Amino acid sequence: MSQASEVENQLRKLILSMELGPGERLTERWAEAMFNASRTPVRAALQKLETEGLVCRDGLRWLVAPIDVVEVEQLCIYREVLEVAALKRSASQITHDQLDLLENLLKTESDDASEEMMDDAGTQFHLQLARLCQNTFIIEGISDSLRRLSRARWLDKAPSNPAWEEHREIIAALRSQETEKAAELLAAHLCESRLRLLDAISSSKRSLRARGIAIS
Repeated sequence: MSQASEVENQLRKLILSMELGPGERLTERWAEAMFNASRTPVRAALQKLETEGLVCRDGLRWLVAPIDVVEVEQLCIYREVLEVAALKRSASQITHDQLDLLENLLKTESDDASEEMMDDAGTQFHLQLARLCQNTFIIEGISDSLRRLSRARWLDKAPSNPAWEEHREIIAALRSQETEKAAELLAAHLCESRLRLLDAISSSKRSLRARGIAIS
């Protein structure tokens, strides 16, 4: 792995985990010292993360990109369209073994599972379900939207558990070969997640800004 890729991966992790908050200033010198890297790979990493919408330029400075509410809503809708399309394409080919693997992801649910573990298992459920369609462009679109939405989803503090039951209902419909029902359940699940997330951001804007989190 090149030094630029290493810097890129480490910096992406800090941004997606909210250790570097939206609107926080980044300097090349800080990144050089933080990741023990020279200026050229640091710049390459920042430019790559800029294409992912995770950092942006403010004049000559670099910033962690603010959370854009309009962009969040558009990404959620984009994700909904792609995920439902992926499910419809793959439903007739899904095997019981593949459904068993999806169901195993839900076993992360337990009283002692951390919020981060629950969130990661939920993300993996949607990614694995999407991959069953075997369409590279649809899969990449869903993966990219989930990555871009991951920061915003940290702001949704509603319990993760209700989604687990919705995931199980989708699997049950697929086991019964009820494709339209599975698609409707998935669409309703994603729509509810979108509305809850947007409501969480809207109701918390003032407190988030007071904590230095940039919301636009």
